[in-house]
Amino acid sequence: MFAAYDSNASFAQLEEEVLKFWEENDVFTKSLEWRKDAPPYVFYDGPPFATGLPHYGHLLAGTIKDVIPRYQTMRGRYVERTFGWDCHGLPIEALAQEKLGLAGAPAIMERGVDVFNEQCRSMVLRYVKEWRQIVTRMGRWVDFDNGYKTMDATFMESIWWVFKQLWDQGRVYKAHRIMPYSWKLNTPLSNMEAGSNYQDVQDPAVTIRMKVLDHVFPGAEKLQVYILIWTTTPWTLPANLAVCVGPDIDYCLVRDGDTDDAYILAKARLSTYYKSEDEYQVLLECKGRELAGIRYEPIFPYFANQPNAFQVLVDDYVTTTDGSGIVHQAPAYGEDDYRVCKAVGIEL
Repeated sequence: MFAAYDSNASFAQLEEEVLKFWEENDVFTKSLEWRKDAPPYVFYDGPPFATGLPHYGHLLAGTIKDVIPRYQTMRGRYVERTFGWDCHGLPIEALAQEKLGLAGAPAIMERGVDVFNEQCRSMVLRYVKEWRQIVTRMGRWVDFDNGYKTMDATFMESIWWVFKQLWDQGRVYKAHRIMPYSWKLNTPLSNMEAGSNYQDVQDPAVTIRMKVLDHVFPGAEKLQVYILIWTTTPWTLPANLAVCVGPDIDYCLVRDGDTDDAYILAKARLSTYYKSEDEYQVLLECKGRELAGIRYEPIFPYFANQPNAFQVLVDDYVTTTDGSGIVHQAPAYGEDDYRVCKAVGIEL
């Protein structure tokens, strides 16, 4: 029989008593010793930066990282759990630049790379003590005493060893990737880092018409047909190599009452370009996928001979939230643009 539960018990006090019991009896270490001859379960823990205190994201991920090894341990596996510290990257470099009053790579070079690196080392483990306290308070079992740091020579050498294995197996290749870039730090940024500084700004937006080539639309046999595209980055237009539509978006071909030309755009965006239905005549409607492969005349001559370029492509990322519902593709500047163009053989 279980003892009667005290309804007045303090859960906070009970939690502290359990943590104290684990620490005094070295329960985590003993749990590993008891399992040392058991089949291993390999668990890799992505290390956090110790340049700041843990936040909700760390606590959530840390809880999940604790649950899985515990579960595998209860299933009779041997699960080592070694904590580590990420000592490289923008967070520490940005802090070091701020501390030294530097701005950008030229200033760092002038001050001295050795001075900058030493400043990074002195700051990178600033909150290790606080991290250990909070992770322990979470009830997470992990080995801090034998932890690793990515700035350790042994760790860096292990990474080079892994890379060499990949190289020897022919798994390393050279390719292009479109990424956010910091001109101040002279380095690519992750999407998270770029997104953390996201700002709403007023940008110029332009609508461009692309002249359709060698394609006859029913009802528009004698009209010049254009594809309407909209962009907030007009400076990327010289790098245009394609346009993209959504496969399930409704598009229409309309005859413009003023110019007597015909324009292709999303049906949902007609009200953006025309104040009244009297200003245009709908000649036909279709889904975006039916426009695939239609070719148009380049608006600039720079890449006129690019294979497979200057055609209508189809992808689900296109929406009708803004513009004409047809997206200008400049694969040298946009991650989606590059992905969509590469899929049909349009290379940089």
